[in-house]
Amino acid sequence: MKSRFIIGLALFAGMNALLLTSCVGLRSTPSTGPASLQSINHIIIFAQENRSLDHYFGAMRQYWAQNGIADQSFDGLPQFNPASGIAPLQGPVPSNPGCDPSQPYPASDYCVADSSNLISSFHFTSMCQEEQSPFWDEAHVDWDYNDPTGQSAAALNGFVVTAADDARQQSPTLMDTNGVRAMGYFDGSDLNYYYFMASNFATSDRWFSPTMDRTQINRMYLLAATSAGHALPLAPPETPLTATTIFEELQNAGITWKIYVNPGGTTCGSSPTAACLLNYSYINEFAYGQTIVNSPALAQNLVPISQFTTDIQNGTLPQVALIEPASLAFLDEHPNDYDISSPANVQTGAQYAAGLINSLMTSSSWSDSAILFTYDEAGGFYDHVSPQPMPSPDGIQPMDLVAGDICDEPGQIGTGTCDFTHTGYRVPFILISPFSKKNYVSHTVFDYTAMLKLIETRFNLPPLSKRDAAQADMSTEFFDFVNVPWATPPTPPAQNTSGQCTLTPPTP
Repeated sequence: MKSRFIIGLALFAGMNALLLTSCVGLRSTPSTGPASLQSINHIIIFAQENRSLDHYFGAMRQYWAQNGIADQSFDGLPQFNPASGIAPLQGPVPSNPGCDPSQPYPASDYCVADSSNLISSFHFTSMCQEEQSPFWDEAHVDWDYNDPTGQSAAALNGFVVTAADDARQQSPTLMDTNGVRAMGYFDGSDLNYYYFMASNFATSDRWFSPTMDRTQINRMYLLAATSAGHALPLAPPETPLTATTIFEELQNAGITWKIYVNPGGTTCGSSPTAACLLNYSYINEFAYGQTIVNSPALAQNLVPISQFTTDIQNGTLPQVALIEPASLAFLDEHPNDYDISSPANVQTGAQYAAGLINSLMTSSSWSDSAILFTYDEAGGFYDHVSPQPMPSPDGIQPMDLVAGDICDEPGQIGTGTCDFTHTGYRVPFILISPFSKKNYVSHTVFDYTAMLKLIETRFNLPPLSKRDAAQADMSTEFFDFVNVPWATPPTPPAQNTSGQCTLTPPTP
């Protein structure tokens, strides 16, 4: 099965990095004077797993109509747009070519696309789904199964094909060998907590993952604004990236930080060490991860998720924090990918996220904090908006593709989508803060290295790469420092957990 982690890299030795003493546990002094970005003393990044914007928030305008919320422009699934009023307006239900019914699995090991057999966007009845692949090859086929190298505009017609092939190529195969799960979506009755939060706080319909690839590569961008040319996860004898991460930059500037890891389902036990938690944090993709655990001072920054609640209650939140996904506890919202007996459920994942977010909103730490809540990549689920052009972070082209990969043929690298010059697909985003604009939808194109730029702007740090440097300014887009719209936070509903959970192939 396809693991979400590169765990336990025993590749770090002989490191002689100069370590600065950590200042974790010191609450920053609130700023005085007119409110501004300097009024935010705690920036928390919380990224769950593998969900696209259409797949999660595509029914947003239906939710607004049902709940008496004023309509505004939001580019979700077109069937939920109003027939008149604010653009974009109602359009046909999107569809993707399905597999040729005359060549079902196992007659065909790969899905043979049939444009006369269309799979339309449909509402999931199950809160659990089998996985599908958002890897480099599949993400490029999603762009256009006839033109995966992106020499022409995106057709966005390959989602069903890639989901079917992912199911057929696994051993044992998944159940949905026709890939129909790629076209499913949830609505405001399924994800009532998220729909409420996105409708009250600031959100976006142009928020993209950084690159057309899987979790590990996108999370490299989340930490360092580059994958240093990697299109595939690190594997021995490759060594961790030497690129500077945001946490190294913060440490060098004397800014406090922590990485919170949920040890549920891991081998770390009830009193986890930083060395064990490192195996379940994506900082292990970087040499700086070993620097952290080799330093008693820095190791205090890699802590179990229970410490998040303690820090909120004690007023000891660091200035910057990252909440890692609770993957082995089945709470990261990732489609089921390795334990059919205990499938991951989007509602229990959302309930977990709600508990962490609510604990901040009801604490004294709320007044000067911001949670940037998002997803690491779209997970192969359909989205109708194509990836957007972006600067290469460092000019390093894909260097680890192997024979048979998309873009591996001579002359393809550096053309079309065969480079790190496009975002990935859209993912959900909610800016949760007292200073978040109320009922606001941003239409400005961002990839989520913009969160790194926000940290850099707040704490006067240089950009990590050309990618985060190129992002628009989140502080002017999503925040209202004059009116402080949510000085008193809203009271969100409890996340519904009554949905059924089955991995039986869905029926459109």
